[in-house]
Amino acid sequence: MGERQFTLVARIRTTDHAALGAVLANLIPHGVMTPTPDGFRVEAELEGTSARDLNRMLLSALRRVDHRATLHAAWTSEETTEHFFDYTARGTHLAQTPETDREANH
Repeated sequence: MGERQFTLVARIRTTDHAALGAVLANLIPHGVMTPTPDGFRVEAELEGTSARDLNRMLLSALRRVDHRATLHAAWTSEETTEHFFDYTARGTHLAQTPETDREANH
């Protein structure tokens, strides 16, 4: 299976904002990381073989710094969005695009 482009939208909870912010800046240098009271909201583009592998890589790196960090993530590629809470898959559905929104409203 080849590399695919994924769009990540995630909520990360942490008790160590400074350390996790540094890890995120290294892992996702071109992403948008917005600090929140509980941690970070992250939006980024990443390449990988699967959403599960990317999710595992990201959460493992976060947990090396803060073992209590949690990750709510949505990974979108090729019109499919996969949701995860920490390492657990929470479902897959078609990604929302302007075209699918129009079809759903008619």
